[in-house]
Amino acid sequence: MGLRIGIDLGGTKIEALALDGAGREVFRKRIPTPRGDYAATIAAVSSLVKEIGEGSVGVGIPGAASQVTGLVKNANSTWLIGKPLKEDLEHALGRPVRLENDANCFALSEAVDGAGEGAGVVFGVILGTGVGGGIVVDGKVLVGANAIAGEWGHNPLPAPTAADLPHPGCYCGRTGCIETYLSGPGLARDHEKTTGKRLAPEEVVSLQGATLERYVERLARALASVINVLDPDVVVLGGGMSNVARLYTEVPRLWGRHVFSDRVATRLARPLHGDSSGVRGAAWLWGKN
Repeated sequence: MGLRIGIDLGGTKIEALALDGAGREVFRKRIPTPRGDYAATIAAVSSLVKEIGEGSVGVGIPGAASQVTGLVKNANSTWLIGKPLKEDLEHALGRPVRLENDANCFALSEAVDGAGEGAGVVFGVILGTGVGGGIVVDGKVLVGANAIAGEWGHNPLPAPTAADLPHPGCYCGRTGCIETYLSGPGLARDHEKTTGKRLAPEEVVSLQGATLERYVERLARALASVINVLDPDVVVLGGGMSNVARLYTEVPRLWGRHVFSDRVATRLARPLHGDSSGVRGAAWLWGKN
């Protein structure tokens, strides 16, 4: 197989990467996502791929393709919802495309040769504009019967406290979703709600104050519910919030009180490939060999 081309179709950026046969990066480029414009999104992805040239194409998206219709569902990039994205990309590119949830791509990258390398079960978490998750078992993405395996972000935040109320509304139509608390925008909204000050998520993090303390405790609760069901060897954090150093020390200290076990052997890890893991995982959708 020649070049493996990966596309990470994010809510704010589109990143393209190409790996050679040895898995070495030979191309990388980022452009802004044309938000709200489906046709422009197809054109932007097509332009990046054609700039790279020939090769297999894998695309990670903030959602999934329906197992029934093939149309995009569950995307926080809402202009993709209901669209035949895979079909339209294949038509634009003139070659087959493998389409996968971006969190699954992230988890695959970290399981193949990242922080979860050699682990039997890896849960990859995206804590960014949205909150997603992906599961890799023995080196293979677990998609699930409904193509939603690992989608923990649209479950309710478990064991809500008075500080968690009232439940914030979510774009999915529900209230109290984990995403509304643990996304970067969710952190910023919580800070504004309690202080009246509107700050960017990175500014809230830099304060190292009560808002971040609430975030850490909520993340511990939410991940404990995943551990109780999936019992992964490794949980790898991705997305902008994965850069917050105190998560890796404080969350494992707190999640034990919510995990149904006398000890928690699950490891919480930084992503080895950082915010490049999603695009690398998209490239690895065509396998290593």
